[in-house]
Amino acid sequence: MEVKVLNVSGKETGAKVQLSEDIFGIEPNDHAIYLDVKQFLANQRQGTHKSKQRNEIAGSTRKLYKQKGTGGARAGSIKSPLFNGGGRIFGPQPRDYSFKLNKKLKALARKSALAYKVKDNSVVVLEDFNFETSKTKNFASLLGALNFVGQKTLIVLASANDNVYLSSRNIQGTKVITADQLNTYDVLNAGKLVLTTGSVKTLEEALAK
Repeated sequence: MEVKVLNVSGKETGAKVQLSEDIFGIEPNDHAIYLDVKQFLANQRQGTHKSKQRNEIAGSTRKLYKQKGTGGARAGSIKSPLFNGGGRIFGPQPRDYSFKLNKKLKALARKSALAYKVKDNSVVVLEDFNFETSKTKNFASLLGALNFVGQKTLIVLASANDNVYLSSRNIQGTKVITADQLNTYDVLNAGKLVLTTGSVKTLEEALAK
């Protein structure tokens, strides 16, 4: 499929880029997307949550009162989970939430996410660009030219560009990444996906393997 290439002023350059049907035109696989997003979110979790069990609570282990004859329930020590300040039963413990997914499945998920964006007409292709200085005004002008102000926007560059990245940091809802950092979650989380001609080529080379 052919897509018109725009410049930073939002005007057509006259050039067109051919998006690969094997990547941007596939039938999306929802289950692959689900697994990849689940893994991405799981990997963000630190897993450092911790609550104390009764053997970790500071306190006496003296038996509070005699076993029988009180009319109340028997109790072993003040550290019992039944008492205020006691240990917690089956509380959270540090753990690793990450899990493995095959590379082919992750690639399928990314292709599926890109295909959804193309179907929704939410993909724009820009010619490769750069800012002379890192100013928020430059990036705001770019979003204004594309009519993306106030929308969640993901911009994918072919390679790292400090001026573009630093210019975007103060604008809420925008994210700038390189093609090798592209992930399913970011694509789906963005309302608009902006690719550069260089990043299209990089993505197609990476996902065609």
